[in-house]
Amino acid sequence: MKNIVLFILSIPVVLFACKKDIDNNENTDVEFDDTPYVLEHSYFPAPNIAEDNQLTIQGVKLGRMLFYDKALSNDNSLSCAGCHAQGDAFSDTAQFSTGVEGLQGGRQAMAIFNMAWHGEGFFWDGRAPLLRNQSILPIQDPLEMNESLDDVIAKLGASERYRDQFKRAFGSETIDPLKISLALEQFMNSIVSVDSKYDQYLLGQETLTESEERGRQIFFTEFDPSGTLVGGECFHCHAGVNFANNEFMNNGLDGDGAQEDVGLFDVTEDPADMAKFKVPSLRNIAVSPPYMHDGRFETLEEVVAHYNSGVQPSATVDELMQYNLEPGLGLTPENIADLVAFMHTLTDQTFLSNPEYDNPF
Repeated sequence: MKNIVLFILSIPVVLFACKKDIDNNENTDVEFDDTPYVLEHSYFPAPNIAEDNQLTIQGVKLGRMLFYDKALSNDNSLSCAGCHAQGDAFSDTAQFSTGVEGLQGGRQAMAIFNMAWHGEGFFWDGRAPLLRNQSILPIQDPLEMNESLDDVIAKLGASERYRDQFKRAFGSETIDPLKISLALEQFMNSIVSVDSKYDQYLLGQETLTESEERGRQIFFTEFDPSGTLVGGECFHCHAGVNFANNEFMNNGLDGDGAQEDVGLFDVTEDPADMAKFKVPSLRNIAVSPPYMHDGRFETLEEVVAHYNSGVQPSATVDELMQYNLEPGLGLTPENIADLVAFMHTLTDQTFLSNPEYDNPF
């Protein structure tokens, strides 16, 4: 009996020792490791990953650590994940995210997933040409993390864990803005959503309900002036496997003179780009309200109502909106409900709870 008690009492010690060994191995076995990270993407085409920043296990790990680390902010209170939560499709359900100084931004936080299939031009206005450029701008933005890159480097450099991980990922303990941006780019490129009900339907593993199927047909049908078919025109802008066309478009939210946010024009200063914004993916759209660049719509029903009869004319409104403008799509309440039901099939529960993307600390 005495031996049994001693054995039971020894279990926590053994478990603690195992954990300590894991930590010690991480600290002592510090060598450059370029083992590739295998990106699982089901039936999606192979992504176009930059040649100079191919995904590695250690690079993705470092990027994940940085993404969740509040030390990247001025007062150590806000991480990238603070405005891009996994359960909200790496977006923010607040209309405008609140930064470390209590200030709010002017645009809704864009969702982060399937970035490896995302065309050039990041943020709503495309001001960051590459994902690595985008990754470090929120750190420096006074409305967001309000920190200097020099201070971030000093904080990370004081951590042996980070110095070791930078060496594993890049072959050197030296920490600089480029390596930070490349690691964050790697992690964000590793975030993949390919297992929604609609994906399972395409693979023959799921069946859509009658409402979802009607919504699917409306989504992928053009407007029919004769009224014979019910078409929502949605697929023109939300196309391909990622339900996005990687374009910047004016979708008629505001008419001329009412456009307070001028979008892409701020970057290019080309009048033809007035009020154009990045077309977002519709994947996981049901879990990432509110909608549009300014979060003006709280529900998907409001979004569909806008395209049905609320598109405003302006000099740069996209020509694809011609039928939305006149005569309007003529969708009934049932049509709208069916469209929304279909968009709910784009929610990927596997992605929303994938432990590979959650907080590593």
